[in-house]
Amino acid sequence: MQKTYVPKSGDITHEWKLVDANGQNLGRLATQIASMLLGKDKPTFTPGVDTGDYVVVVNAERITVTGNKLNDKYYYHHTGYPGGIKGINLRDQLMKFPDRVIRQAVWGMLPHNRFGRKLLKKLKIYAGPDHPHDAQNPQLVEL
Repeated sequence: MQKTYVPKSGDITHEWKLVDANGQNLGRLATQIASMLLGKDKPTFTPGVDTGDYVVVVNAERITVTGNKLNDKYYYHHTGYPGGIKGINLRDQLMKFPDRVIRQAVWGMLPHNRFGRKLLKKLKIYAGPDHPHDAQNPQLVEL
């Protein structure tokens, strides 16, 4: 009887990947980033095991969306006080906090548990073209 292969922590290598979001569609970019974080692009992928890579996203402020989403798509949060629901549309969110737009899109495609929160910590997002991860030598990924 064949046993299922489960990679040990010593067998797993976490690489660093660099993604340029300039001109990329938000949803399509988020699915590919989530796949890299989960490790689904590797032959050693195992559900529930962290086989994914670190992902550095640059130019987050230059993503694109289709249709009228810049005005119609809203991000809501609640302050915790009565009547404290707040909303901001995608255009304003991209101007103020462009990293949150990509982070929330990727988070929606990851498991919503402690494993997903661990994976989300391996995502580094920067609004401009500069990032402080040169020492990790991230490999540029063409999407």
